[in-house]
Amino acid sequence: MIISKTPFRLSLFGGGTDFPSYYKKKGGCVVGGTIDKYCYVTARYLPNVFDFKHRIVWSKNETVNSYKEIFHPTVRSVFKYMNIKKGLEIHYQGDLQKNSGLGTSSAFCVGLFNTLYNIEKKKVSKKKLSLNAIHVEQKMLKENCGSQDQIWAAYGGFNIIKFNKDGKFFVYPIKKSKKNLNKLDKNMFLVYTGINRFSENIEKDKIKNIDKNFKNLDKINHITNTFIKEMGSNFTIDLCGDLMNEYWDIKKRLSAKVTNPFINELYKEGLNNGAIGGKIIGSGGGGFLLFCCKKNKQKKFFDGFKKLPIIKFNFTDTGSEIIFTNN
Repeated sequence: MIISKTPFRLSLFGGGTDFPSYYKKKGGCVVGGTIDKYCYVTARYLPNVFDFKHRIVWSKNETVNSYKEIFHPTVRSVFKYMNIKKGLEIHYQGDLQKNSGLGTSSAFCVGLFNTLYNIEKKKVSKKKLSLNAIHVEQKMLKENCGSQDQIWAAYGGFNIIKFNKDGKFFVYPIKKSKKNLNKLDKNMFLVYTGINRFSENIEKDKIKNIDKNFKNLDKINHITNTFIKEMGSNFTIDLCGDLMNEYWDIKKRLSAKVTNPFINELYKEGLNNGAIGGKIIGSGGGGFLLFCCKKNKQKKFFDGFKKLPIIKFNFTDTGSEIIFTNN
């Protein structure tokens, strides 16, 4: 049996510039990191005494005799990509709700690859995990998704990811002091909207309007580079809040599906409750709102959102890892 532990990610700035349709023309840049919320993938070989070959346990319990019969699209595609021959049982568990803007789908895909390579006793690099997951999601499943989530899940850490026009990516640690990173840990909170959505529909709309959105994505690129520059020395939590608000204003222009009256009201409520900045996480349309709130205002902030789940988190250093094996 093999168990992998793969972190969810929190993208701060640069979302949208990680889409091939943008970075292959202009280059892209995102900054953010993985957080201490995870998905776990367990895999073990099944003996041939059952009347099925594979069992896949997620929100459904699937028993099939061929990978082609697997309903879960990611599992089916990964099995095909890896040419799985032996019978396997796969279990998925996650710390937070799927389809919530935290890169949960890509974390699962990376975690599944990591688990399967290890059960087959094959070495796999972080780069290969990233590229495999990008291939499965963008090429095999034809999903309208970017390329950052898969890289965060594999590499982990608080980093910059740069995308070149030739399609290559590079991961750099952002120049930061421990004190500045600590400011983010202690002053940022996720508020769950209660809306579970499929990012595919929203991202498809953004990509459809990609030519019109180039100017907005250029502005997002500028905000991202401003944050990177300031994080090393002149960083303040007020600056972060201001950039988040500016980013949110631009992100809403990428697609009418990014927000709705309920999300707009929650955002306004967060600022009224003492937050200095906020934005939706992921593609938008639901999931989590990220707020930046100073310590002296946090009690008011928590009291104002008593009816909604507030998630505290810390940024982490590690990507997908194997936490148990008796293979």
